[in-house]
Amino acid sequence: MEAEGIVSAYASDAEHDAEVSVRPKRLADFIAQHRVRDQLDLLLRGAMGRGTPPDHILLSGPPGLGKTTLANIVAAELGVGIRVTSGPAIERSGDLAAIVTSLVEGDVLFIDEIHRIAKPAEELLYSAMEDFRVDVVVGKGPGATAIPLDVEPFTLVGATTRSGLLTGPMRDRFGFVAHLDFYSADDLRTLLHRSARILGVPITEEGAVEIAGRSRGTPRIANRLLRRVRDFAEVRADGVVNLETARAALQVYDVDGLGLDRLDRAVLTALVESFRGGPVGLSTLAVAVGEQPDTVEEVCEPFLVRAGLLARTPRGRVATEAAWRHLGISPPNGTFGSGVNPTPDLFSAEP
Repeated sequence: MEAEGIVSAYASDAEHDAEVSVRPKRLADFIAQHRVRDQLDLLLRGAMGRGTPPDHILLSGPPGLGKTTLANIVAAELGVGIRVTSGPAIERSGDLAAIVTSLVEGDVLFIDEIHRIAKPAEELLYSAMEDFRVDVVVGKGPGATAIPLDVEPFTLVGATTRSGLLTGPMRDRFGFVAHLDFYSADDLRTLLHRSARILGVPITEEGAVEIAGRSRGTPRIANRLLRRVRDFAEVRADGVVNLETARAALQVYDVDGLGLDRLDRAVLTALVESFRGGPVGLSTLAVAVGEQPDTVEEVCEPFLVRAGLLARTPRGRVATEAAWRHLGISPPNGTFGSGVNPTPDLFSAEP
């Protein structure tokens, strides 16, 4: 993984095995998301008491906050199997029919990025969710025949990073909808201590606090930074992740005190130095930093906006006063967002 991707909330293919090793297996071990955790506990306990599968569950929120982990926890708490797939992988209704008809009674079907499921498959999913049956069309034209197939009662857990792209009929078929929020710095610190124990990494309280403050409120990023700091500690230090080691390691990986990486700072620098703070269009800004517009919009901007460093306006992107000061440059008079200062502890408040 390149250094500029170290604070991306999206997981690379090579990262999944490392993530699985530190994922909690039970709801009691799941850190943060306290409201969602309590609501899920009630939902699952009620269903188990009645001896029926729980309502279908929709989990929404930014990447890296634990939607996949919660889906696996739901199956573990119910003591049933889980079938995992993703929206882009289901291109035809027949693909979905093959999956749902192979489920055992009570199984959990987890569909990641469910908003990207193909329209024909989505319409087939409606009847599977509501009536536990699907109609498979055999043949074409006037001779086509619909064969009804029964589906064993199951629980669908859908995950989406863009809940606004879900159709109304799809959203209405979920009995429980939860939104996952960014983690506080305290929750990330607790998570880092837990991950360090599992990975066998000696870590001090100060080291955990330093990494948590640069993790952008995202547990996936926190665990990734922990692994990179571990590498640094084992190669260039005494193997212990302390304050000095964490700071030195994150400096090597170009992650600053706010959690900004090379690309984040390049966006802010281009806005401030090349465009005098903006406003500037997304495409022009992307060209200035040598990236695709989608990368700037989906990877960089969400965190920069939350941190109060960048603003989206009808005329384009604007660097706030906090962005100028973060780059060590005095902002001119009338800079957007006067009086807003960045803080390393952006996520200190409890959700």
